[in-house]
Amino acid sequence: MAQLYSTAPAPLLCTLAMLFKMSLSVDHVPMLLWSTQRSQWNPDTAMHEGHVVSAQELTVLLQSLFTQNSRNLVLFLQDRLSVDDFTYLSESYGNKNPFQNVQEILQSSPSSLVLPAVDCEATRYLLSFLQESGDWKLTNVTNLDVSQLEVNASEGNLLVVQLQPLVSGLKEISTLEAIAENDKIIRKVTMDLQERGIHFSVIFTAVRPSRISRRTNVVAELRRQLMATEEEDDLSYPPLNMTTGNYTCILFYASNFSLKANSSVFVDLTNATFVTQNVDISASECSDSNTTLSLKYTKPVNGISSLEIRFLMTNKFYEGSARQWSTLDSVEIIQDGEKFAKFNVSVISAPAEYSFHCQLVGTSNLYPARLVPANNEAKNWDVFISRLQIQGFNIENNQFSYASDCTGFFTPVIWMGLVTSVILLWILTYGIHMIMQLTTNSRFDDPKGPALSVPQTE
Repeated sequence: MAQLYSTAPAPLLCTLAMLFKMSLSVDHVPMLLWSTQRSQWNPDTAMHEGHVVSAQELTVLLQSLFTQNSRNLVLFLQDRLSVDDFTYLSESYGNKNPFQNVQEILQSSPSSLVLPAVDCEATRYLLSFLQESGDWKLTNVTNLDVSQLEVNASEGNLLVVQLQPLVSGLKEISTLEAIAENDKIIRKVTMDLQERGIHFSVIFTAVRPSRISRRTNVVAELRRQLMATEEEDDLSYPPLNMTTGNYTCILFYASNFSLKANSSVFVDLTNATFVTQNVDISASECSDSNTTLSLKYTKPVNGISSLEIRFLMTNKFYEGSARQWSTLDSVEIIQDGEKFAKFNVSVISAPAEYSFHCQLVGTSNLYPARLVPANNEAKNWDVFISRLQIQGFNIENNQFSYASDCTGFFTPVIWMGLVTSVILLWILTYGIHMIMQLTTNSRFDDPKGPALSVPQTE
């Protein structure tokens, strides 16, 4: 269920999970809004239960942001967030409340608004909508040092803070720590602006839900779906495409695209690559035999002025299979135009007509598709890519072709099951053989006759 609230959020956030469970048809995320100015939103505004705020309705609700006296807007954008995270994580870990600062800010704000359910289609293009709807001065906050930002109160300022992504595939405590760290970031940014006497409004939301709602069509159709056959609503954001004229020659997608330099500097490139597309791909090259995807970032984090990542792919004919195969040969990282790191790639290949998909790609030994350091500089980098899908040849209709997955048919789990079955079958066969070797006595004592005497020779 989704209902619109504009009162103090302390008791509200405790009931959001129960409201969320009743909404089954649309993927949606919560959106929290607050402002340093009073009467920013109409307190009488309400929507019926079970309603999910659409893109058109969200446009109406955000109109007040464009007409306020002080047009300063801060957008906190997280990769994944669901409304039941507000209660589930707090209840699961006792007194630890990862949203403590957000709740306190909402309570103390002169005007606030909580939307438990907003259609992901609306949040997916929220940044583009804000840029088009107002004459904003866009600033991407990466080093979180707001005190050095030049905010002109007479102009419209849009500050975009890309929060660190939640850790996926690990223990829940990692998600708790990531949310708690983002909660501290939100408090730091807002407090710095308030101390400078700047009036502003805030939007805190995510690109996709962290807990996908159950759908009736998914229950009826339990099967693996890759991006080539998924519905558009299942995508958190569109893939990055490199076009030459009207021709798309490269498609690249990842749910998580991040690096770590020298085991200390974490660089998350997911939002900059796919959501805000604050990346330069003009140096990419396409041909029938060689394709290079070049991703250039300017000041992705504090301490790194420029960063370029190259994916080098080839398309060759192999006589053994009598067909063309596309292969990702290497990945290169260039930091500040000087430090060059090169990785050799294993297992990333597919028929030239297909795309390639893999759930986990990176430098870890546990990943099915590995990036192996090819020089000493590469040993200083760790690469993490989740749900990678890439295609550099034979793209039709600007969409991924059928995906060749990195996981073969005989996975380690299948092999373990087969080996265990063979061992159990051998034990069963041996037991039956031993039972068949048992013999019974051919002579028995007669209680009415003399005792049976068996000679030692028998």
